[in-house]
Amino acid sequence: MTKPIKAGRRTVTGVVTSDRMDKTLTVLVERKVQHPVYSKIIRRSTRLHVHDERNEGHVGDTVTVEECRPVSKTKSWRLKSVDQRAAVA
Repeated sequence: MTKPIKAGRRTVTGVVTSDRMDKTLTVLVERKVQHPVYSKIIRRSTRLHVHDERNEGHVGDTVTVEECRPVSKTKSWRLKSVDQRAAVA
């Protein structure tokens, strides 16, 4: 029996800032919002803990993550795809 496809999962794109934990990434997601009083565009950021089952993501990679059921106390997102690899120096 196959699993039904879950519709309506939120996806966001961000940059991996840490891959030190096993099967977990820390992803920085930035968005631009308008200041309510001064109307200037400002940047807001959120750090997400992301479940990475195969340890595919590394620091500097641009990744897409999707919302899922809680995997642990802080992880409620899972890695969907690695969009762009970091440049190897």
